Amino acid sequence: MNIPEKEVALVTGPTGFIGSHLTRRLIRDGWTVNVVVRENSDRQLLSETSGIVAHVHDGTTENMIEIVRTAKPSIVFHLASCFIVRHQSADIKDLIASNIFFGTQLVEAMISNGVFKMINTGTSWQHFKNANYDPVNLYAATKHAFEAVLKYYIETTALNVITLKLFDTYGPDDRRPKLFNLLKQTEYRNIPLPMSQGEQLIDAVYIDDVIEAFLMAGKRLLDREHARYEEYAVSSGDPVSLRDLVRLYEKLAGKQLLINWGERPYRDREVMVPWNRGKLLPGWSPQYSLQEGLKNLRGEVHDGN
Repeated sequence: MNIPEKEVALVTGPTGFIGSHLTRRLIRDGWTVNVVVRENSDRQLLSETSGIVAHVHDGTTENMIEIVRTAKPSIVFHLASCFIVRHQSADIKDLIASNIFFGTQLVEAMISNGVFKMINTGTSWQHFKNANYDPVNLYAATKHAFEAVLKYYIETTALNVITLKLFDTYGPDDRRPKLFNLLKQTEYRNIPLPMSQGEQLIDAVYIDDVIEAFLMAGKRLLDREHARYEEYAVSSGDPVSLRDLVRLYEKLAGKQLLINWGERPYRDREVMVPWNRGKLLPGWSPQYSLQEGLKNLRGEVHDGN
């Protein structure tokens, strides 16, 4: 999906798994790409990507306003967040600062500079047991709280937002200590992996499909084919049980993994069946099957993204 060179993107969270893939893809597609980073951000995933204009945020709203003024983006892709499954009391500050305060600073800076198009990132965990809103954890609650902030700006300014609600994401270059990396470690290092009973369904979406959703949402905003606020689920539409996912991985690996089923209890508010009431972005559908995605993850195929 090629975009004219005049389009300028500002990306938050560019050093994370999804943000780094999106940043590299935007550069490949001919965008001018600005990114917002912190002074101590680990930029390893972006180290081989040229053509990026990096802006260091010092934590102040004034600095964020200056960043947006300098970048002059056509659209903002907001992916920065603090993800914590089970928070401790000490985590509250980081969750609020990253998921609400930082985003509010960003939107205020956008409005101050006449920038009115944002792709926001939400989570399916805002919908425990398929509820319209029931957060699985505090992380999901902060994501919803930021959407309430967006509602204010949408009602009082010319801001336009599309929120993409993500499920489990995976693919090459993922350093997060999540399921798919744990399976790789178990395969290559023969490390026993304690698991629950494995009955929960996993809705896994390959990274290239996730990035395509962000690009299509961005084009939708730029082409003005949207309402003031829209939200879409970035879902495979075909969740599988954790046990079946592991069986498929084992089939591709050609070996049985050292999985200790039942050794870990289910978490409080374990998502047994993923949210399935969300609408898909018009024109978007996942192109990678779970088997294809797992092959790429294991390094059998790598498209260089």
